[in-house]
Amino acid sequence: MREVILGLPGPWADHNLELADHYTTKIGGLPDWPFPESSLGLDFIECGSCRSKLCLISQVYAPIHGAPLKIEERVIYVLGCPNPPCRSWRAIRVQKPGNCGEPELVDSQAASAIVSSSASEIKASNDLYSFEAESEDDGDDDDDDINLEELGRALFEAASLASKPAKQDVKSNTETKTIPPSLNPNSRKVDATSMELPCFYVYSQEDKSSRDSSAVCSSYPSLSAEEAQAKDSNDPIEEETWEEERYEYDKALSADRIYLKFKKRLDKWPEQCFRYCFGGKPLLATGDIADPKTCDLCGEPRHFELQLMSPLVYFLQEGAIGGQRNLLENWNWMTLIVYTCSKSCFQRMDSEVANLHQWSVVEETVIAQFEKPLTKSSCLGYFS
Repeated sequence: MREVILGLPGPWADHNLELADHYTTKIGGLPDWPFPESSLGLDFIECGSCRSKLCLISQVYAPIHGAPLKIEERVIYVLGCPNPPCRSWRAIRVQKPGNCGEPELVDSQAASAIVSSSASEIKASNDLYSFEAESEDDGDDDDDDINLEELGRALFEAASLASKPAKQDVKSNTETKTIPPSLNPNSRKVDATSMELPCFYVYSQEDKSSRDSSAVCSSYPSLSAEEAQAKDSNDPIEEETWEEERYEYDKALSADRIYLKFKKRLDKWPEQCFRYCFGGKPLLATGDIADPKTCDLCGEPRHFELQLMSPLVYFLQEGAIGGQRNLLENWNWMTLIVYTCSKSCFQRMDSEVANLHQWSVVEETVIAQFEKPLTKSSCLGYFS
């Protein structure tokens, strides 16, 4: 069974607008895009129904290190509409091509420039020593005419010139370490109509219980079938009626078994905000699951990667104020399941939204599951 990683709540951010980077996994706040947000199309960050700007629910740094895929620069953003009636969710996968894709041209060019620069410096250095050697060879006859004072002055000037590039490098390094004003949370530009959720950071923990709990409540359906078979053989008159009741009972019992399994896993880690398992199986809250369909970009099937869990809403409510509370009170989902391209494909550079320093932006599928009331037959099954 694939390893399941849980996202557990860490410290609160000092400010909801606190700036991090795309390597940070967090809940709420503002998305830390690896490129300017203005480079994104509005279709990615606006609700398709009401056109409100979507708010960030989670940002998960999700590199892939397994074969045949190896992608280091990869982030999954899950966004939600702040308008409760919309119930609109969106998952955005942002990544650079890994070893399964094209080479990163920007990095290759930069590396080439560095190599060329280093080679030029080495060549210039060699030429300098060569020139000195030639000068010494050519000037053997004039050694007696060398003015020591002029020689000292020339060496001093040469040393001064040689030290200037080093000083410039130190200055440039100092400037790169200086924190620009844009890192100040108060300086982040925020749309007046947008809403930011309370922000806290997340740390990971392996869910070892998921390895040996795949058979939770597995005996329930078989017990139901045995009871039905025994009763069916003794009462042929009510056979048709009992067959219908047995079908409804088994159907309800199966649905309840799925929920019980969901609740049992949730109770083992009551603080889990999300579950991550690339290519694994989601922890379903109900048996009704929509089709995630195939990838819009490459046509390959989508598979499970991430699901947000209901405790996340509870923790957000602890830090919510004003309109945030109204929004969170209307979030009654039990889990948001994110399906992504099984090949983790990327858009090529000639596409409209991929020209972001080799970053690729792809919308994936989010399926929400809500709590359903117990059916009449289910209630009879529990309390009869």
